[in-house]
Amino acid sequence: MFGNQASVLVGDFLYSRSFQMMVELKEIRILDVLANATNTIAEGEVLQLMNCNNPDISEADYMEVIYRKTAKLFEAGTRIGAILARQDDPIEQALATYGRHLGQAFQLVDDALDYDAKPEEFGKNIGDDLAEGKPTLPLIYAMAHGSAAERHMIREAIETGGTRNLTSIQLAIETSGGLRYTAERAQQEVDVAIQALTPLSPSKFRDGLIELAQFAIQRRY
Repeated sequence: MFGNQASVLVGDFLYSRSFQMMVELKEIRILDVLANATNTIAEGEVLQLMNCNNPDISEADYMEVIYRKTAKLFEAGTRIGAILARQDDPIEQALATYGRHLGQAFQLVDDALDYDAKPEEFGKNIGDDLAEGKPTLPLIYAMAHGSAAERHMIREAIETGGTRNLTSIQLAIETSGGLRYTAERAQQEVDVAIQALTPLSPSKFRDGLIELAQFAIQRRY
């Protein structure tokens, strides 16, 4: 609506305003956590760019990318909650672990929805990741377990960033079990996140965190 220059300037303002708000808390550890998180997120985005159009990325490399670019922010947010509440180290570590695995589950579901959601529900076009040449887990799994023709088709799409065969690729992901496998991995992450909350005393707040984790893998948007 206002063009790139105004948008970038407003983005800079919001970024600097967030740092003003962090300083107002007068808690140096929060600044440390968020500075490290910001750096890690930037590294994650660079890793993702480096892996774009690379059909040979491993599942381990993919998980490293989604930890850095997405889950690190969740981890920082839950850790900060413990810091503000003056909790001891076991509780802080428990919440940080919860946040990390919640974030990874969230991104896994997001990557699956890119091939399995309705655009009007999802809020963005189906196949956007493929158009950018991003080798996400549904594609990685389909290439490992699909037919030779399907592997060739998916490799070519990742290398060129094309959605010409999107419908066929969606079918290949479905028939190879790529969506099911990604959902299972997301469930595993949520299970670890919920288990991490064990040190917290039973309360409606812990119940809320559990419900949030469960919602992360049930959402369609």
